[in-house]
Amino acid sequence: MKKFNIRKVLDGLTASSSSSSAAASPPSGSRENDMIQETLQSEHFQLCKTLRHGFPYQPSSMAFDPVQKILAIGTQNGALRLFGRAGVECYCQHESGSAVIQLEFLVNEGALVSALADDSIHLWNLRQKIPAILHSLKFNRERITFCHLPFQSKWLYVGTERGNIHIVNVESFTLSGYVIMWNKAIELSSKSHPGPVVHISDNPMDEGKLLIGFECGIVVLWDLKSKKADYRYNYDEAIHSVAWHHEGKQFVCSHSDGTLTTWNVRIPAKPAQIITPHGKQPKDGKKPEPCKPILKVEYKTTRVGEPFMILCGGLSYDTVGRRACLTVMHGKSTAVLEMDYSIVDFLTLCETPYPNDFQEPYAVVVLLEKDLVVIDLAQIGYPIFENPYPLSIHESPVTCCEYYADCPAEIIPALYSVGSKQKRQGFSKKEWPISGGNWGQGTLSFSEIIVTGHADGSIKFWDSSALMLQVLYKLKTAKVFEKPRSKEEKSTTDIVDEDPFAIQILSWCPESRVLCVAGVSAHVIVYRFSKQEVTTEEVQLLEVRMQCELNEVESPEGGGEQASAVSTPGTSSSPQTSLPQSHPSTSSNNSSDGLRDNVPCLKVRSSPLKQSPGYQVELLIQLVWVSGEPPQQITSLAVNSAYGLVAFGNGNGLAVVDYLQKTLLLNMSTAELYGSTDPHHRQPRSPRKARQPSAGFCDGNDASATPEERCKSPTSGSGSPCNSDEDSKHKFIDRVMSKSKRISKTVANDFAKISRKINMIADQKDDARDNSFSRSRSSSVTSIDRESREVVSSLYFCDSLSKKSETLAVPSLWVGTSLGGMMAITLSVPSTPEQRMQQPVAVSFCGSVVRLKGGILRMAQLDASGTLLPHVYEPWYEPNAPEEEREPPRRRRPTSPPSSQENQDCQYIVVCSEKQAKVVALPSQNFIYEHNITEASFVLRADVVTMTSGVGLACFCANGHIMTLSLPSLRPLLDVNYLPLTDMRIARTFCFSNQGQAMYLTSPTEIQRITYSQETCDNLQEMLGELFTPVETPEAPNRGFFKGLFGGGAQSLDREDLFGEVTAGKASRSLAQHIPGPGGMEGMKGAASGVVGELARARIALDERGQKLGELEERTAAMMSSADSFSKHAHDIMLKYKDKKWYQL
Repeated sequence: MKKFNIRKVLDGLTASSSSSSAAASPPSGSRENDMIQETLQSEHFQLCKTLRHGFPYQPSSMAFDPVQKILAIGTQNGALRLFGRAGVECYCQHESGSAVIQLEFLVNEGALVSALADDSIHLWNLRQKIPAILHSLKFNRERITFCHLPFQSKWLYVGTERGNIHIVNVESFTLSGYVIMWNKAIELSSKSHPGPVVHISDNPMDEGKLLIGFECGIVVLWDLKSKKADYRYNYDEAIHSVAWHHEGKQFVCSHSDGTLTTWNVRIPAKPAQIITPHGKQPKDGKKPEPCKPILKVEYKTTRVGEPFMILCGGLSYDTVGRRACLTVMHGKSTAVLEMDYSIVDFLTLCETPYPNDFQEPYAVVVLLEKDLVVIDLAQIGYPIFENPYPLSIHESPVTCCEYYADCPAEIIPALYSVGSKQKRQGFSKKEWPISGGNWGQGTLSFSEIIVTGHADGSIKFWDSSALMLQVLYKLKTAKVFEKPRSKEEKSTTDIVDEDPFAIQILSWCPESRVLCVAGVSAHVIVYRFSKQEVTTEEVQLLEVRMQCELNEVESPEGGGEQASAVSTPGTSSSPQTSLPQSHPSTSSNNSSDGLRDNVPCLKVRSSPLKQSPGYQVELLIQLVWVSGEPPQQITSLAVNSAYGLVAFGNGNGLAVVDYLQKTLLLNMSTAELYGSTDPHHRQPRSPRKARQPSAGFCDGNDASATPEERCKSPTSGSGSPCNSDEDSKHKFIDRVMSKSKRISKTVANDFAKISRKINMIADQKDDARDNSFSRSRSSSVTSIDRESREVVSSLYFCDSLSKKSETLAVPSLWVGTSLGGMMAITLSVPSTPEQRMQQPVAVSFCGSVVRLKGGILRMAQLDASGTLLPHVYEPWYEPNAPEEEREPPRRRRPTSPPSSQENQDCQYIVVCSEKQAKVVALPSQNFIYEHNITEASFVLRADVVTMTSGVGLACFCANGHIMTLSLPSLRPLLDVNYLPLTDMRIARTFCFSNQGQAMYLTSPTEIQRITYSQETCDNLQEMLGELFTPVETPEAPNRGFFKGLFGGGAQSLDREDLFGEVTAGKASRSLAQHIPGPGGMEGMKGAASGVVGELARARIALDERGQKLGELEERTAAMMSSADSFSKHAHDIMLKYKDKKWYQL
């Protein structure tokens, strides 16, 4: 256990390219606090990905193993997601990032073949917990269009764009010399190319017959042994898919004109049947009107009853705007099942894996663009199965999220009990059919919850314990507002164009179960948890008028140094006195009836609100328009149940509300909060020029952004609603780029990325951020500095020694701003519950305490031993219980620090900004430690986290680095270049949590969880589930006596003899390149032999062993016979010489 002397300067630390450290002045205090023991070391940290949850983003293909019952989904960016039973998921990624066009399972072999758009095929080993590629084959001269792997075969057929078919040995991943050329497959008289291969399948009853479908409409039945075409089937319309009847005498083709053609194998002249499932049949016998293409058809038979024909597409062209449909034709009945999104692919799940037996279909898996649906074919009405996977994260675009690890264990059952009543009804009563794999053995000892806020105003609570994700409860915040029925009824006071209820910031106390949310329409809602249903006649509403005149500042030179800590006299403040006294601002943003004033952005619901058990509205706070100016969006939010207060800030200042008494305690600008310690030279605000307010989530570069792009929550410390004035945007970016040339190229690149991809947060905030960058490299005050606006970027409630004269910790609110200022406000909260509801909370100001480079992101509090002080909270109680049953509120405080004597520090405040971190001793307000986190970039997210071995500061930078620092010494413990910031979604949603856990939204539909804990990384293999489980392959169908006697039934084919190198020869080396896979220990074994080859060799070894045992048995019998003969001869000799004397011999 290493000890650090806080009186000495931290030097000798090796600075990395992205971080450097510097120590500040030593503290003043007694020798009791000179030695702080730290247990957190660099060996406690390691970064690795754990799991990816959610729906696969932009899916492109799908496959199912009917024996292992594992589902695989490929995506357009080369990702591979594998699903088993609930809680068994796996994510893999192809290095090339090319789209996965097709997947083929080696059924019950623990292997999977993937074909990519870059004309490569890969063999994945699924027998290890983290699948790995064993082999890869890259085609050089031809484009892959279709693949087919017959059941229990090691030869993969690969169709190409040129119309040729190549054959790959999946055991060795080498090409066979056997090739089916397109010009030999079609008729010699044909003058045109048949187009790409769109289908390959072997006859279910004869493996030697291969059915090949070309795009132009030609289908060829190819004899593999004789190497010629047996039959050719021609149709005028292009083919999309082909499906066999299990007896191998008929097949069905789907075409581009919406028709289905059924062909008898031995009658190629014309189709046996032509139907248009969705076409209008004319009465005069003419050809029906063409319909949309039928993209896929499957033909499945049953032992009892009519066969199923399942298809997607084929709707009539006059159904404009109709949603995508799946059609199920069973006998004379036709069911059209509408889907919420377009269909990517579908698969029919059958009882048998053998294609030559009655299929007995029982379900259909439908892969949609943004959902996965499984339909029960065995029940009337075709109900869907209840999906156990967490695939509804993107039900509405995610705008913000928070991660709570090591939360109280009782909160998960409480949320589940109220959330279980929200579940939909009408699902199939059968169990989920995708049930393969096994759960991992290891578990985490702490509870975890992820909370996501969405664009439609909903909030979802997810149980993320033990590497799983399950939705617990969903809250709809939009219920408290009136919804416009049409665009014409839309309020003219809205400050966002779309999604006015979108969640921007979340603040949740798991212990007291108090939830506070801030929305994009400048509103804050406080919720309390109740297990009882109530009806609220009228929602409690508090309107707040936030206005600031002194918003343009000039930063002093040498920014980042400690500001004067002289405190202003403690004075109580009330809403009346705290309102800024100023003249109305002039604005040209007028409506027909004059300036909008004292009008909120959203209209509150006027009818009674029925609130189900769960989170129920306690108070609604709305910022109002001020003299024609819209309210600025909220940039910081904090709630505390022990004090009964909620605080929020924006570019206009800070407001504190007592949600118990429903009163406004404080409403002040940041300049007034500084008091006499204001380090900035502020100028009177000039009249605003006319501007049209637009959405705070809008992308200024794309007016037609998608909902996922529109609904972007600002990062911590973001500014007011974006200005749609294009000139000011371009001028701002020009100023940033010109200034960046004088700073560094790295800053310019980082900031250019942010300015292009972030949601055009207010120009003033961006100026402020650039100002914070420049202070570290230049002390000159430029025009961009003078135009900066100070935004409240961080808030923190705690019991602290906020004033130098204090000896006991008192309730306080710490305020951080976007210009690096941090100040304290003390709160006088009545001690008893009765007094709390009757007496007001008094507020006094302590002025500026510390200044840092960059905007303040996070604040936390340590005790004298360097231990993190938990936040104060009030334990949860039932708010709707009768008075006689209600327990009196009990305020819980963290471990109280010892009484501070003169010149003795007993608390430390940790402050992290976009550029640096500092530790300040209280009450002396001296710097203890200081660390410059980054010079070339800036911190996007910072959190003070508790690990098993201690407390640390975790940071995520815009350049992709993830860092951890020890506390309180701020020693660098981890610095990993994790990922470049290519998507601002990561910046908005990245968050750290306790016990080494972190997460972010890696796509609009997926959550990526990572860990920076060495302990979790060491136990990860044990905690992950297993995809492959040993299962016996079902027995092949019985041929029957007469079929066996007269030669009927399925005909087998010795493919090894036909496609092997001895018979077929070697393929051209220039056609494809073999690339060995990385594998792993288990993968290397597979790489040496292949999964299929391993099983084949095992069978051969067993046969050889049996043969050798037989030979050994024969030799043993021969030896026994020889021994008997020898014994007989010896006995005869003994009898012969038994009675003779020695001289008679």
